[in-house]
Amino acid sequence: MPTNPSRRDLLKMFALASGSAMIGALPAMAGASSASPGRFVSRRPPPAQRKFTSAAVEAQITRTKAAIGDPELAWLFENCYPNTLDTTVNTGTLDGKPDTFIVTGDIDAMWMRDSSAQVWPYLPLVPKDTALQKLFVGLIHRHARCIAIDPYANAFMPDPTAHTTLDWAQSDLTDMRPGVAERKWEIDSLCYPIRLAHGYWKTTGDTTPFDDDWRAAMHTVLKTFRVQQRKDGPGPYHFQRNSPRASENPPLDGYGNPAKPVGLIFSMFRPSDDACLYPLFVPANWFAVTSLRQLAEMSQAVHHDNAFAGECRALANEVEAALKQYALMHDERGGEIWAYEVDGFGNQLFMDDANAPSLSSMAYLGAMPMDNPTYCRTRALAWSHRNPYFFSGSAAEGIGGPHEGLRMIWPMSITMRALTTHDAGEIRQCLQWLKTTHAGTGFMHEAFDQDDPKHFTRAWFAWANTLFGELIVELAQRHPELLRA
Repeated sequence: MPTNPSRRDLLKMFALASGSAMIGALPAMAGASSASPGRFVSRRPPPAQRKFTSAAVEAQITRTKAAIGDPELAWLFENCYPNTLDTTVNTGTLDGKPDTFIVTGDIDAMWMRDSSAQVWPYLPLVPKDTALQKLFVGLIHRHARCIAIDPYANAFMPDPTAHTTLDWAQSDLTDMRPGVAERKWEIDSLCYPIRLAHGYWKTTGDTTPFDDDWRAAMHTVLKTFRVQQRKDGPGPYHFQRNSPRASENPPLDGYGNPAKPVGLIFSMFRPSDDACLYPLFVPANWFAVTSLRQLAEMSQAVHHDNAFAGECRALANEVEAALKQYALMHDERGGEIWAYEVDGFGNQLFMDDANAPSLSSMAYLGAMPMDNPTYCRTRALAWSHRNPYFFSGSAAEGIGGPHEGLRMIWPMSITMRALTTHDAGEIRQCLQWLKTTHAGTGFMHEAFDQDDPKHFTRAWFAWANTLFGELIVELAQRHPELLRA
């Protein structure tokens, strides 16, 4: 155990255990149920102890459960789909505006990525529920405030004036500011809030969250992306941590490995919060292309700011052109695929990680069509032993990553596989794996051993739970026959 334990070290201390040992870690959940048919007791907190209740979400649970033939799958859905609202949401006002702060689950801080992704599955229900709509407005406001505090931070404190309480971040060598919980520069931390804002606007037509503070935050996003193209030097961001793990430390005094400034945006960390090997991280650059075009659309339609919209589109086009020039690679089996990371000098890394953005999740994030031939080839290789973090065991097969190490499959990867295919057989297999690897807890976990699902990390990981719920709701609409079986 290092002197300054990392997030991974602490989570393993408190979360890596058998399913029975982890039940007490959950926030006021009902007791674990028997796995016998007909005895699947809800694991949700009692109604009075839920953080937020949405009538529209409750109605969706009732509708969707009625469409599911398998009682265990229905039980998993009922537990997982509302988990973000049940256990992680804090609402109120801040400076006279609606404010929403969403923790990840077992870590009392808000990740820009997770908070956006955790509520995404509820977005279609916003027009039916004014309280839920206010929650989204509050989160959009909070994201803008966080970006104003520090666009390079990945996680924030509930109190914008507080210093970090995360044990592993106390001694980080970086420009920590009040309100910041952790300061790992990840491109997607700025993309996810745009995705959420754009989705909210498209769903509701409401423009009230997009005030002057939000506009200023979006200008900061564009500026940060430009600076991190590093055409004029490394820029202001650097990060070092007192940890023996290479994955916690970008090399060269915290500025990352060298890369050629070819127009791609540099990222020091992946969405797993692990340091990049090559700083030109391909999935996040594709996500940035999509987000910048969404931001351009909003800037033009909502604010009539054609100049800023033009700047966003210009950067998106530049990054896309650089991706097509530097991020494609030829696999030894034949066929062009996307690399995971590149350095612009000709060095390329192929792997994939369970956290999104990833190569296999690019279609889910709207970066390219699901039937794009290059994406399909890339996804197929990510789900094969060509990917060093693809694991296949007696319990399941799936993608993991360096964050939890070898043999550890992330349920999120299995859910994402089902969300990025039209193949009924593939979806059916994913559902079976998800149903048989929750170790009796009734929830999705961060990761589990490929041969022993009772060996898992993080019993309370809201993003994985809500993503699973999103899959089930989508299947009820897209492939209802798979749920009736």
